[in-house]
Amino acid sequence: MREWSMTGLAFVVICLVAFTATRGLAFGPDGEIVRLRFGGDAQRTRVVLDLGRSTRGQVIEDGSAGRVILSLAGVNPARGLEGSGSGLVRGYEVSAASGASRVRLDLARGAEIERRFLLPPGDGVDHYRYVIDLKATGAAAAVPVAAPRREQARAEKPLIVIDAGHGGRDPGAQGQHVQEKAVTLAAARELKTALERTGRYRVRLTRDGDVYVVHGRRVQIARDAGADLFISLHADAGSDPALRGASVYTLSEQGAGRAVREFTKGDDWQRDLRLPGRDPSVDRILLDMTQRATQNRSAQFARVLLTHLEGADHPLLRRSHRDAGLAVLLAPDVPAILLEMGFITNPEDERVLSDERARRRLMRSVAEGIDRYFREPAAPVMVAGDIAGG
Repeated sequence: MREWSMTGLAFVVICLVAFTATRGLAFGPDGEIVRLRFGGDAQRTRVVLDLGRSTRGQVIEDGSAGRVILSLAGVNPARGLEGSGSGLVRGYEVSAASGASRVRLDLARGAEIERRFLLPPGDGVDHYRYVIDLKATGAAAAVPVAAPRREQARAEKPLIVIDAGHGGRDPGAQGQHVQEKAVTLAAARELKTALERTGRYRVRLTRDGDVYVVHGRRVQIARDAGADLFISLHADAGSDPALRGASVYTLSEQGAGRAVREFTKGDDWQRDLRLPGRDPSVDRILLDMTQRATQNRSAQFARVLLTHLEGADHPLLRRSHRDAGLAVLLAPDVPAILLEMGFITNPEDERVLSDERARRRLMRSVAEGIDRYFREPAAPVMVAGDIAGG
């Protein structure tokens, strides 16, 4: 299911990461390009060239003719450096060209260079790496020797994990008449019912009673289950009782850095993400790609969801899309948002969140947003108050 959601992403993603084994080739005294590696998927593919020295790259063909060609100055290729690719790259060949190396990437579909850069030795890696990031731009390209690869059909319905914030010894925010933990659990159950009624989703709750679940466990429930989306429900609070409206949080850049640091503390993080574990530097690149893809999918869902809430006349904060390093958003491979459904400290918002019929209407709007996200994963949407940072 993660593989399916990754291929649906306009940015790269999550996915998960589709990976092909690295291809290492011996080289002689003049050989400076040691090998090529691939990571990513059919929407975004990263090509990594391991080099024996620094180089300067020049683009000769940018992908518009079905191939990407670059010249890398001052380095020589190893003999026989050619083969099949992965993701957006159907095949590759590296050849010598007047004191430089000519790198040709034959594309499996329309694509362009999104960025390219040189990484010097460091972080335990004793050689240079030239990185080329490719981004899909159109339909599958015509291939003379083989038909383009088809995406693997989805075997299961998308899995949605719904997290009712707080619970047990943690009551959350306190309204005039109700506690946050009760409101979030009721909303989670109603959202589960609305999604299951469509017959298009599998749904799981992180808690289905008045119990406390630690933040890390909530995230791990989603990851262990292979969730395609994680949504944490909360009710906001403020010192000004006039303040009201919903908002959606996605992971901030600082939070993404924290997530990577936390995730790589253990010894088995490569295996946990199904990475090869043979080269830590490449695995970190692939983890970065996974995290970036997940952030983009989360942001896309946040925008879709806010559009549906706005369309249902549910009040939104002026800055309704925010970002933060919240613990429940830290999974590197599961798109996640935190929905503040309204201010429990505002009398009108508290009434909506406490009233069963009003709350059910709100959850139907959330279910419709989820439905659109999976139906149109790359649909561009804008909402009032949408911001880049929090």
